[in-house]
Amino acid sequence: MDRYANFDNLMLNARRGIDYRIRLRRGGSGVAILSIHGGDIEPGTTGIADAIAGPDHTFYTFEGIKPAGNFALHITSANFDEPSAMEIICAAETVVSIHGSAGAAPMVTLGGLDVRLRDRILQSLRAAGFQAVIATGRRLEGIDRENICNLCGRGMGVQMEINRGLRARMFRDLTPAGRRFPTAVLDRFCRAVRAAITPDGAG
Repeated sequence: MDRYANFDNLMLNARRGIDYRIRLRRGGSGVAILSIHGGDIEPGTTGIADAIAGPDHTFYTFEGIKPAGNFALHITSANFDEPSAMEIICAAETVVSIHGSAGAAPMVTLGGLDVRLRDRILQSLRAAGFQAVIATGRRLEGIDRENICNLCGRGMGVQMEINRGLRARMFRDLTPAGRRFPTAVLDRFCRAVRAAITPDGAG
């Protein structure tokens, strides 16, 4: 169970710029790529979201930057209500939310209410050589209408759970220093996701 029920509760106990930071970059595509458990909460998710967003999609991350114990800053997707994130989501037509899960065998699990986009991403990732599956357990399905990925203008988005084994291959390693050095795996992964988001080839 999360330590904090929502962002107001977290703010009573955590300090911006010391325990966490928020970064965002606005794009004009109507698509927002989020990492609400970034930094050292779910390591690697910030860099993945940033790379998928590129220059055209909006990018948002909430990053844990404490020396240790960053998972305590985890707020579940249906309760995450940080104001600048909510502003971005409400203005977006499509949201793709990037998360990290456990597991050593490289894999990505896809969920969310936007089944059409979810399936396009699934097929694009498989074509690029990645092991990708549709979520079957409710914890990863991302089908709660209060889930942050489903709060955009169309009321449906995509949740991507990238396990640790795959994230570790996208960077030199998953330490803060290692994440500064992305690998070709990250580039191949992000190209596949971007191609599915913009199937006309604009991505």
